[in-house]
Amino acid sequence: MIYITGDTHGRFERVEAFCERVQTKREDILIILGDAGINFSDGRHDSLKKRFLEELPITLFCIHGNHEQRPGTIDTYKEMIWHGGVVYYEDDYPHLLFAKDGEVFDFNGKKTIVMGGAYSVDKQFRLMRGYGWWSDEQPSAEIKADVVRQLDKMGWKVDVVLSHTTPLKYEPVEVFLKGIDQSKVDKSTEIWLDGIEDQLDYEKWYCGHYHTEKKIDRVEIMFKNFDEFYSIMPAIK
Repeated sequence: MIYITGDTHGRFERVEAFCERVQTKREDILIILGDAGINFSDGRHDSLKKRFLEELPITLFCIHGNHEQRPGTIDTYKEMIWHGGVVYYEDDYPHLLFAKDGEVFDFNGKKTIVMGGAYSVDKQFRLMRGYGWWSDEQPSAEIKADVVRQLDKMGWKVDVVLSHTTPLKYEPVEVFLKGIDQSKVDKSTEIWLDGIEDQLDYEKWYCGHYHTEKKIDRVEIMFKNFDEFYSIMPAIK
């Protein structure tokens, strides 16, 4: 089975509880829609999380968020083809996989494109406190060009989109953090996704980032909820 959930930010108690409740197996897949928080501390704390997750009876497939380092910039990561697309992995943790942005994966026969990244509205706070922040948190011009090339090859038709943030038109403005001047928030990724969404023929679009759970037409924002990947069944409680 393939399951999907929102941001975890390095806290995996609910993932462990989900595996126990559903009785998952190693061949089952859990998609995390960015900000998994696995490549965050750059040291022992990350290793402890990875060891814990590697022992869970499931395979994790993580989209790039904004509060984490890109695996492609970490020396210990390698690339391989998995479900038709490129993922990053480490030899010691072969069941912790990270999607390369712009790749198309085959999940249950559904052509699924990945477009991760977002802007951190708490960037200045993180810099002042010495918390993790990375300048490549948003998709680069090169990544965006790769996405467009992939979509050109696909005839601008896919089944499912996995992104971290939403197209601009679907932003859940009702959950924006108070005290944040939205005029100073870099929304270039959301604007770019808006243009992609306008042209794209798709069936379902999943995203995370906003720490809320909401459905708007074919777009679904996820957080702590779990569901079967592209399923018309009710969400798993």
